[in-house]
Amino acid sequence: MSAEASVGSHAADSAQSAVSQPTCQNTEDLRNRGLLGSKYVKLNVGGSLHYTTVQTLSKEDSLLQSICNGGAEVTIDSEGWVVLDRCGRHFSLVLNFLRDGSVPLPEDHKELDEVLKEAQYYRVQGLVQHCLTAMQKQKDVFESVCRIPMITSAKEEQRMIATCRKPVVKLQNNRGNNKYSYTSNSDDNLLKNIELFDKLVLRFNGRVLFVKDVLGDEICCWSFYGEGRKIAEVCCTSIVYATEKKQTKVEFPEARIFEETLNILIYENNRGSGPGGLHLLDSRGSGSSLGAGQSEEEGATGGDRRVRRIHVRRHIMHDERGHGQQTVYKD
Repeated sequence: MSAEASVGSHAADSAQSAVSQPTCQNTEDLRNRGLLGSKYVKLNVGGSLHYTTVQTLSKEDSLLQSICNGGAEVTIDSEGWVVLDRCGRHFSLVLNFLRDGSVPLPEDHKELDEVLKEAQYYRVQGLVQHCLTAMQKQKDVFESVCRIPMITSAKEEQRMIATCRKPVVKLQNNRGNNKYSYTSNSDDNLLKNIELFDKLVLRFNGRVLFVKDVLGDEICCWSFYGEGRKIAEVCCTSIVYATEKKQTKVEFPEARIFEETLNILIYENNRGSGPGGLHLLDSRGSGSSLGAGQSEEEGATGGDRRVRRIHVRRHIMHDERGHGQQTVYKD
């Protein structure tokens, strides 16, 4: 080989070496020097290509920082891409967290768990903590909104109410117990009572224990408990004595139910456990204002231990069927 050819070949090799040097050609070089001599890094994460800087990857003491400073062994392909054998679906979230210090996380629990696994693999502790905090918030929301006990026996109800430190609101809903037909608007009112129960759960859950009872004798009845005893009861059903057959009428005393729910908050965290608290609830007596079509009966069990029972009016009712109004009287 001539001297000129040798010089030309040496110059070409030098130029190629200069171009390839920033990406570090082999694993041994990366282990010794890392990527500190480079400004930009090309990452191939499970086929997902990302282009970033050494400065971004080095913001936290993580596996990615170890790749940059030579503390972790990596593989580089023939085109200079650093190959990471991981799914690249959530790697952009990891990079964005390193860039900005925070990142919007997916709301889906499964995807959030996937992001957490990737953050743990890359040892990005800031993102790990961010994911754990989001998971805890999801858990708190789920527990506070969705957990409504369903009573299946009288013993279970007594035990739950006796041991609960919060006031209790129970909706007894047993439509299968009805042996008569319903009046024209009873179905709608029954659904309205159930919808009101769901709304109260969303508004007061965490402060009041809400319970559903599907085994009782009443078709639709609200009960309110404080300090382990029943404070008030709102019965929403009555019987209409029509000319041909008896019918069940379901009322929707929304204002009264909401009022009793607010009253029961006096017993939150055992507040009002003294005589003053009992007097505040029980002093209303029969003089309290009632909505149209309602009557109130009080059953005293000695001293201040009373239960306010509110029932719809059972006398002088009208048949609601389409063939005309007929006045009917109390049985």
